[in-house]
Amino acid sequence: MDASSKIRPIGQISAGEKFGFGLGDMACNLVYASISSYLLFFYTDVFGISAAAAALMFLIVRFVDAFSDPIMGFIIDHTSTRWGRYRPFLLWGAIPFAVLAVLCFSSPSLRGATKLIYAYATYILLSVCYTFVNVPYGALTSAMTNDQQESVSLTTYRTFLANVGQVIVAFGVPFLADAMTKSVGLSKAWQLTMVIMGTIGGILLLICFGTTHERVKTPASHLKISLKDVFSQFRVNRPLVVLCIFFFVIYGVKSIVSSTGIYYVTYYVGQPGLVKWYSLAGTLPALAFIPLIPWLARKLSKFQLIILSVACDIVGMAGLFFCRPSWIPLILISRGIASVGNGMISAYMWALIPETVEYGEWKTNKRMGGMIYAIIGFVFKAGNALGGMLPGLILSMTGYVEGVQHQTAGAIHGIVIATTVVPIIIYFIAIFSMKFYNLDKETYKKISADLQARNAKELDSEK
Repeated sequence: MDASSKIRPIGQISAGEKFGFGLGDMACNLVYASISSYLLFFYTDVFGISAAAAALMFLIVRFVDAFSDPIMGFIIDHTSTRWGRYRPFLLWGAIPFAVLAVLCFSSPSLRGATKLIYAYATYILLSVCYTFVNVPYGALTSAMTNDQQESVSLTTYRTFLANVGQVIVAFGVPFLADAMTKSVGLSKAWQLTMVIMGTIGGILLLICFGTTHERVKTPASHLKISLKDVFSQFRVNRPLVVLCIFFFVIYGVKSIVSSTGIYYVTYYVGQPGLVKWYSLAGTLPALAFIPLIPWLARKLSKFQLIILSVACDIVGMAGLFFCRPSWIPLILISRGIASVGNGMISAYMWALIPETVEYGEWKTNKRMGGMIYAIIGFVFKAGNALGGMLPGLILSMTGYVEGVQHQTAGAIHGIVIATTVVPIIIYFIAIFSMKFYNLDKETYKKISADLQARNAKELDSEK
């Protein structure tokens, strides 16, 4: 019997700790989902920025934000506190995160260039603060356990509660904004709505900090990271490269679908009051299927599970394309089907990152949890940037006029294409990329056991 066969992964994590961990993503999503779903609409129809200017801003701000991720990853991998390497950032970032969420959805009395400057400044600061919290939060998974099934379980809790956050945002944000508009006006209503969302988010981040624990032990030599080590990951860590492509595509699609939904319902369906129900249909059904991910992960290969999830999302979006505006029940059903596929993708792909961290450590003897999550963060934010820009460009090119109740046939056609056809085409890139993911269950199991045996020997020698 070899040494690796005697090594066992860190044991099960309690349901309470998993729940506390999941609250961190719920907190992030209360703000992130609000940005993805409503910020473009807020800028064009509440704050009074043109669709073209907003599209350019989304591209610039999100690329600036994306470049903050590698910097944050480098900081994390050189951080050591009595609370651990990743958890303290949840404590330090909770209050700024809540405050900036409110400022981003505020409408001060500004004109011309000063209005754009304010929007750029608050959006950039909120995005950087999100990075400050979310990158270490994501990397926390690899510090809590080195067991693949526990990683899937943690990610399932995380994704389930993130979707709960999306449900709250999907229904609660337009409901609160509509309800308060009658008494305080449109712009103040949006600001007060984000006061509620931001406050809840900040409290949940503090709970996540207080309930989680970093327990994976790593040899000190594996934590001495240089810039050269970062670049070596792209040379030797093929699963990471493939996963980067996948995240870029998936989050590009997510950004497109999130930002176009309110336009699809308001102008194609012609019922603005249906937005909260459409948004709810885009989040709630996924909650019933996400708990099945650990079971599906045991029964299916990684590629099979990805294909199943993507196909479900494509079927739902195809339904939205063929539905006529008056087919309200079918529109909501199609949106619900798409949400199931999207929720399954989200629940599973985040669970794959910890194994790329271990694969990279196995290849290089460098554990770069913070940097690898930062790389993923950079990639998915770059996808978000392009995804956030495309709807604005399509709206501008097809004749959309902000604030006008009745749009032209060309503008409405552009909205439908942006909501359905463009995401479906992009999805095929995601499917193709995952064919090159070379870390199947058995390979990962052998690599993980070997790595644990090697690390155990090094930790013994350090005592």
